[in-house]
Amino acid sequence: MNTQLSKRYVVFVSSTYTDLIDERHAVSRALLRSNCFPSQMENWPAMDAEQMEAIKQLIDECDYYLVLSAGMYGSINPVSGLSYTEDEFNYALSIGKPIIRLLHKDPFNDLPGSKIERDPEKQEKLQSFRTKLKT
Repeated sequence: MNTQLSKRYVVFVSSTYTDLIDERHAVSRALLRSNCFPSQMENWPAMDAEQMEAIKQLIDECDYYLVLSAGMYGSINPVSGLSYTEDEFNYALSIGKPIIRLLHKDPFNDLPGSKIERDPEKQEKLQSFRTKLKT
C-alpha cells in the first residue's frame, strides 16, 4: 500500500466579487475536483486598512495565483489607486508566482449592463489591466 501523500496545490483565486460570484464558485469546484485547494478572500474574515499586506501573505503561501477578469474593474485600493485585483496580480507577477489568467473574451459586448463597468475612469483602467493580463 502506498502511504505517500500526494501534493495538494493551493491556488489563490482573484477577481472582482459580486459580478463573478458564480464563476468563482465554478473555479473553486474545478480546483477541488483537481485536488487543489482554493484560497479566496471570502474564506477569510473582513480585513482593515492593512488588507493588502494580508493578501500578499496569502499569495506568498499559495502555489499558484489565478485571476478572473470580465467587465468590472473593482474596488480601488486608496494607496495605489488601482483595483485590489490589479494590485494582487502585480504582486503575484513581481514575486514570480505562477499565474493562471481566465479572461472573458468580449465582456463589453457579451455581458449584461449590470456586469459592465459604468465609470469611464474605471473602464479605462479595466481596459489597461486586461491588456496587461493578455501579455
